[in-house]
Amino acid sequence: MTPKKTSGSRIIFTLASLLATSIAIAQQTTVVDSSLLNRVAALEQQLADHKPGESHFMVVGLATFGFANSKATFTPPGGPSQTSKTNSFADADRYEFSPMLLWRHGTKWLIEFEPSYTGGSLEVNWADISYFAAPGLMIRGGYFVLPFGIYNRRLAAGWINKLAPDPVGLDLPGTDFGVEVSGGLPLDNMKWSYAVSLSNGLQLLPDGELQNAGIVDNNNNKTICGRLGLLPFSNSSLEIGISGLHGGVADAGSNYHNANSTMYGADLSYVYKFDPILLNVKGQISRALVNRQQYLKPTDSLPYTFDNKSTSAFAQISLRPVSTESKLLNDLELAFRYVNYATPDNSIWGQKYHEEDIGLDYWLSWRTVLKFTYAKTHARSTADVSAGGTPGVLNTSNIYLQFSLEL
Repeated sequence: MTPKKTSGSRIIFTLASLLATSIAIAQQTTVVDSSLLNRVAALEQQLADHKPGESHFMVVGLATFGFANSKATFTPPGGPSQTSKTNSFADADRYEFSPMLLWRHGTKWLIEFEPSYTGGSLEVNWADISYFAAPGLMIRGGYFVLPFGIYNRRLAAGWINKLAPDPVGLDLPGTDFGVEVSGGLPLDNMKWSYAVSLSNGLQLLPDGELQNAGIVDNNNNKTICGRLGLLPFSNSSLEIGISGLHGGVADAGSNYHNANSTMYGADLSYVYKFDPILLNVKGQISRALVNRQQYLKPTDSLPYTFDNKSTSAFAQISLRPVSTESKLLNDLELAFRYVNYATPDNSIWGQKYHEEDIGLDYWLSWRTVLKFTYAKTHARSTADVSAGGTPGVLNTSNIYLQFSLEL
């Protein structure tokens, strides 16, 4: 249940929803990830130091910097294998500077803007206006992360993500232009949260892949997306979520016949303290489907088709001592994640991919973390060679050292 809030607490509500979960859940959760709990407590203290009406502007955000060392071995059918090695500062995939600017207008309105520099391009993660209509009801409009699953919306930030790389295959549906209604309400002794959005949606590319349509919709259809979360325990230690998305994806006037995409998924979050260890489990599985279409082979422009279905999943567990006599042990966290990603067989981009990540995090403070991650990946091509796909197997081993700071 989302209690009625002062204007200052409304800012906390929005911040917490972007970084991990809504303050509605955080206020009633007796067991939460320690880094998130400390973040909420600090924000509450910061706002308590201001008298009502004095603060109308706030800057938060994150910064990450890292080093990556990679060894990749590609083996084509019949061999021989080809090996390449790279290492890089600052590691473009994990370098980010993203200040979030918040403007409070009265007690009902909040404007959010988060630019992001990722080592070569300046982008925007969030640019929206939120209206707090009633307890348990917030209306948002603009550019925001769609409410599908938990990773992109809650876990992707550098200081929240326990491991340096992002799970492969979770980039969609991503961020889009649209409107959203979200909130949370009690359900007897349980709680539930909801978020539903209407946005421009996705675009079908000539090879069958999907991407965001952008600020100008590529057709007259809109995409509906939503997530429903249930917290069945009174201490909110467990959350189970289901997500769905559906919308047209064909360019207006294209030869695709009523092309549409459907995505559905499930996620789980479990945080529990087995004294003196804090257990944190996260997981998500999602599937994307595009109804059957005729595509053109890049090699000879002849039509061909395939069953356009992709599946992505990850399972993650982390362990952190929280009440030992050793400060060093209390500042350490061990994490492991398994990732599985399968794209359509016989497409140009078909592959079977899996990844194992293991990492050790050292928390310099509640908002500053140094992460060491070792990642091993295996990708086997299932692409259609006649359409231009590349057969073979790619194995990589990667070492990441990443520093993340929450502003």
